[in-house]
Amino acid sequence: MNRPRLAEDLDLLPGVAALALFGVLAAVFLTAGFEGPAGFEAGASVMEGIGYALFDLVDQSSLVTEGFLFAFLAIAVVLDAALDGAILLARREEGGDES
Repeated sequence: MNRPRLAEDLDLLPGVAALALFGVLAAVFLTAGFEGPAGFEAGASVMEGIGYALFDLVDQSSLVTEGFLFAFLAIAVVLDAALDGAILLARREEGGDES
């Protein structure tokens, strides 16, 4: 019966490098300063702001947002193409031979 044996020809450089990287990252995270959380003004509707940003109507919202109309339309076109492809593949499998 063979037992597992400890490796004797180890290279310590990767382990030392990992410990050094851990020390650097720990120092960065422990000494980093963060600002306080910034909230929305009182009475502002976040959902309304998201809706206005989605349809690129940012001038009608009290919140400062960016417009996402192009991203919304691009995602809609891609999802529509995926749905059409899924329906096309499902029809081919059901009916057998369709040309």
